Amino acid sequence: MAEVADQGAERLEQRLINEMMELLVTHYGGGLSEVDLDRGIDTLHRAVETARASHSGQFRKSGEPYLFHPLRVAHRAARHWMDFASVLAAILHDVVEDSPLTLAEVEAEFGSEVALLVNGLTKSSATDLSREALKAETYRKQLLVAIEDVRVLCLKFWDRMDNLQTISALNPQKQSLIAEETRTIYVPLARHLGMGAVASQLEALSVGVLYPRRAARYQAVIARLQQTVEPELRKIRAALNQAFEHHKLPVLMRDRWRSFSIAGAQSMGRGFTSLYTLEIQVDRSLDAYLALGLLHSLFPPIPGKLRDHLNVPSQFGYQALKTTVQAGENRMRVEVTTRKLARFNEAGVLAPGFEFRLTNFQDLMRSLLEGESAFDTESLRLASACIQVYTPRGDTRTLPEGSSALDFAFDIHEELGLRACRARINGQTRLLRSRLMDGDQVAIEGSTTVQVLPKWLEWAVTPRARNSIRRYLRNKVKEG
Repeated sequence: MAEVADQGAERLEQRLINEMMELLVTHYGGGLSEVDLDRGIDTLHRAVETARASHSGQFRKSGEPYLFHPLRVAHRAARHWMDFASVLAAILHDVVEDSPLTLAEVEAEFGSEVALLVNGLTKSSATDLSREALKAETYRKQLLVAIEDVRVLCLKFWDRMDNLQTISALNPQKQSLIAEETRTIYVPLARHLGMGAVASQLEALSVGVLYPRRAARYQAVIARLQQTVEPELRKIRAALNQAFEHHKLPVLMRDRWRSFSIAGAQSMGRGFTSLYTLEIQVDRSLDAYLALGLLHSLFPPIPGKLRDHLNVPSQFGYQALKTTVQAGENRMRVEVTTRKLARFNEAGVLAPGFEFRLTNFQDLMRSLLEGESAFDTESLRLASACIQVYTPRGDTRTLPEGSSALDFAFDIHEELGLRACRARINGQTRLLRSRLMDGDQVAIEGSTTVQVLPKWLEWAVTPRARNSIRRYLRNKVKEG
């Protein structure tokens, strides 16, 4: 029996390694010389052997050999277009933490790029810190590396996803701590990187751990609904396919059911409309508008529900035409996008060609590090729901939902924020505490002197504004 289990484990290990190799060759083989490709494959084999030796005799709480965890993390990295260095780091991400191997030895064997990523994924090891302080220091370390190389956070997502999927062997308290940390920190970070599908998966896994009975009820509702509406969905898809074929428009249609979340559970009462989206993928942006027109000719659109995020992406880079139509007895959400943009929508910063607002992300990471706490989770939560507002010149600024005109001033420049006295929002004079709405045009009027007041901390929500206000007030007290 044990021999059969060992053979199954060996086959699984080999399958993961082979698929990783195929994915790396498919994604990057065309851009590498034969010599570099052979070197990359050889290095990957060496990384697997290093991880096998480092984790020899180590088992997870479930009894599974530890090596399978880094292999699965690396497999996910390869599936999401991550490069050789990232996959190598994923394979080695626990060797420094769990074996005598040092970071210097990893760097000597696999290079500085891999070592940087492994360092970002290695917990802080300071012996003089409490457990909470150690955790906070690990967060700070991750963010500092992420400012330099955002791939470290992507690797952390795959690591956390695998941990959540294999979490049942841990005690309930430990499960809750990991799940809550994922929900408050890694889910919003994934959204900031444009990785909406990853954020949804992490949220579903973490909230499922925290609220297992609610998750079970939710899945039961989805299963019943799927069974009930499938005959009607078949008719809708058939009608759409006929229209698309008539106009020689090749499409791919996908059913997308909302993954479990607190918001999803609260929407269950609204049924099909809030839990299902039909995704239509086409080849080109022009085809997307044609597909939308055909859709609306078959099923009447609901007024006010059309959103065009094809040419102007939403705040985290999501690109699609969104609409709601009346399809028979049901209102149905539909998203139309291109196959290329569908990859962006799923993998965000990792998708080839994705335009990532790196400067905005680095600013957010720095502002979180400068916050009053070691990791300002409240600011991160606020920043995960954003609005887009405009300067008088038409330049776009992305701010957290609930931001005030004062936040806008500090987003433009610290000096403008410190000297701000009033705002003009859509041409109307407003107080600095006025909350901004998506699409507002904002101009700031400044004074010749700095007029910062303690109550400004109640008006500002962004880390950048709050940190600047705090610094000024502290310096003023010292000078007084």
